[in-house]
Amino acid sequence: MSPPRDPGPATLAPASPGAGADAVPTAGAPGRDAVRRRAAWLVPALAAVLTALLAVAGAGTAGRLANGGYTATGTESARANTLLADRFGAGNPDIVLLARAEGGVDTAGALEAGRDLTARLARAPGVASVRSYWPGGDASLRAADGAAALVTADLAGADRDAARTAETLVPRLTGRHGALDVSAAGVAWGSVEAREQSQRDLLRAELVAAPVTLLLLVLALRSLVAALVPLVIGVVSVVGTMALLRLLTYAMPVSVFAMNLTSALGFGLAVDYGLFLVTRYREELRAGHPVELAVRNTAHRAGRTVAVSACAVALSMSALLVLPLPFLRSMACAGMAVAVFSAATATVLVPPVLTLLGTRVDRCDPLALVRPGRVTEPPRPDSPTWRAVARTVTRRPLSYGTGCALVLLLLAAPFAHVRFGLPDERVLPSHTEAHRTSDEIRARFASSADRTVTVVLPRADPVRDAEALRAYARTAAALPSAGRARWAATAQAAPGDTAPATPAAGPPRGAVLLLSGPRQAQSTAGEELVRALRALPAPGGGQLVTGRSALLTDTREAVRERLPLAAAIAAIATWAMLFLLTGSVLLPVKALVIGALSLGTSFGAMVFVFQDGHLRAALGGFTATGTLDISMPLLMFAIAFGLAIDYEIFLLSRVRERYLLTGDNRRSVVEGVARTGRLVTTGALAVAVVTGALATSGVTSLKLLGTGLATAVLVDAVLVRGVLVPAYLTVAGRLNWWVPARLGRLHARVAGRLGLADGH
Repeated sequence: MSPPRDPGPATLAPASPGAGADAVPTAGAPGRDAVRRRAAWLVPALAAVLTALLAVAGAGTAGRLANGGYTATGTESARANTLLADRFGAGNPDIVLLARAEGGVDTAGALEAGRDLTARLARAPGVASVRSYWPGGDASLRAADGAAALVTADLAGADRDAARTAETLVPRLTGRHGALDVSAAGVAWGSVEAREQSQRDLLRAELVAAPVTLLLLVLALRSLVAALVPLVIGVVSVVGTMALLRLLTYAMPVSVFAMNLTSALGFGLAVDYGLFLVTRYREELRAGHPVELAVRNTAHRAGRTVAVSACAVALSMSALLVLPLPFLRSMACAGMAVAVFSAATATVLVPPVLTLLGTRVDRCDPLALVRPGRVTEPPRPDSPTWRAVARTVTRRPLSYGTGCALVLLLLAAPFAHVRFGLPDERVLPSHTEAHRTSDEIRARFASSADRTVTVVLPRADPVRDAEALRAYARTAAALPSAGRARWAATAQAAPGDTAPATPAAGPPRGAVLLLSGPRQAQSTAGEELVRALRALPAPGGGQLVTGRSALLTDTREAVRERLPLAAAIAAIATWAMLFLLTGSVLLPVKALVIGALSLGTSFGAMVFVFQDGHLRAALGGFTATGTLDISMPLLMFAIAFGLAIDYEIFLLSRVRERYLLTGDNRRSVVEGVARTGRLVTTGALAVAVVTGALATSGVTSLKLLGTGLATAVLVDAVLVRGVLVPAYLTVAGRLNWWVPARLGRLHARVAGRLGLADGH
């Protein structure tokens, strides 16, 4: 269909050449241009000083990070943990010391060493409470073979404070102590080892990603000078990211893995934006514009697209703020700040740098010597390969589009049997002390901390309700997978013959029942046990159930409850941004549907590799637990969806620009793919290199995120932008640009005020 001759406000018609997207500012007077060129040195100089200051500010970021925040807040299990800590002085221990004795833990030498170890731990600064096999002889803290025992400690302060205490304390308490050989596990010590491992991984990833990214940029841009511009922007963004993270730690706890992930995201986005601006600038030069006008056009057109893209990424990340997981909320804040900072760095720093470089931006092609005839001309603005692909797809859009969609659905199929879980020490490399020790505890102790299901009876009276409490313990122990039951206040009491003693001096204030729980806490059996316990009538009226099984159950329910709101925020925000950019109602809807479809492939890969355990050797090895960390798909969706919309904006802005000039939908699609194919592919490869470097991490969570994000951006850049989107745009025809009259007028007003009315 050809465009109408007199389009009304309900349609988007092509503009005449020289108007709309083709209208450009005029060059200023020569004197003012010379002054502007001299003043251009000021911005890079100030940026260099600011980068140095940011580097100093971000130098101590790692020490302020902490682990945790993977479980939902405000749930029954969270309230139970708070009550355990405040009223009973109990809870999930921050440090767990595993003490082995060759002759058994009840020998004279082991008893003496055990008492000394317990006393040293209790006297250490920052230790709130200690529970030990010595001297009480708590049977739950003794291994079945009698050759090992546990000493646990709760540390004062928040997670970050506990990690600092553990970092100082654990090395002094582990190793050989008389008759005992001691190693450590626990949340706080796992946090210390995770931070150290993530710092090593970050350094290795940066050493790999920077040179490989530079090589990709040189190959794509055919100029070392041009390639260095986006790379420098990426470096500045990473330095700024560290400072932003440190600032964020003063407002909320930030994960130890935030440095790795946000550095990769900031570097990837900054390189993407720098590449986009440099590519546009070189096109303006080839169009015959002088340097000053080329820079101005680049900042005017491409700069706004970069700003819209950064807003789309930030808004996508903002959806995580409504989820009740502190880890995701901190990552959302960090990701939003990084996206905005990367775009600001690119749009502020690149134009003056290009002004200084002028036509020298095309110099230093390292591959010129090996090219036949030593062609020195810069690459053409479009890609012949992608033009051929677009022409092929747009000739038979239904066939190619349907086939591509089926391939994406097939790749997403493994996600249908996903099983969510919570992370523990097994995300660390198997050689780390926390991982090895926690595995040994699981194997040797019948009631390890991760298996234990805890029932808090806050209103029960241990004296008045003694008989009811004994009956409750018998009933609870008889439930499937419950295992042995014991009262926390009388650790040696059998579940059937003794009611709990008063947990503290003064009036009775409740009771705590501990059940061994199923061997696999994060299983269907664990979830069923939690639900059965919560359905039991409790002495005193009401109980709170916690433990790893309960935390997982509650976290899944809390996420499921808030997920529709998070999805709605991401969808509405993305639709609004794309509507402002394109003036179309259907294109944003298409972007949402296709974006979700393309992300299914990376979700399928996550399950196939990290839950099912395939391809472990290819990824350097990791521990497959049979579950997928519940927070990782949510985090990856927010990041990958933002990147997908990023590439969507680059493509649609070019398609719309061409449609405004010609009115030919199919030719506009072909031209848009040809003009952005190399750009999107190069940008996606750069992001895949940066995020894929996380796949070399020893931490399974980072390895998972790196693999998933690299898969997502590559599938999106090749299959989705190269085949699926062009096929849809061709089939939809002029419907791509349809908008109701009232919305059209609203778009004209809002986009005009924001400077988006002329498209790209």
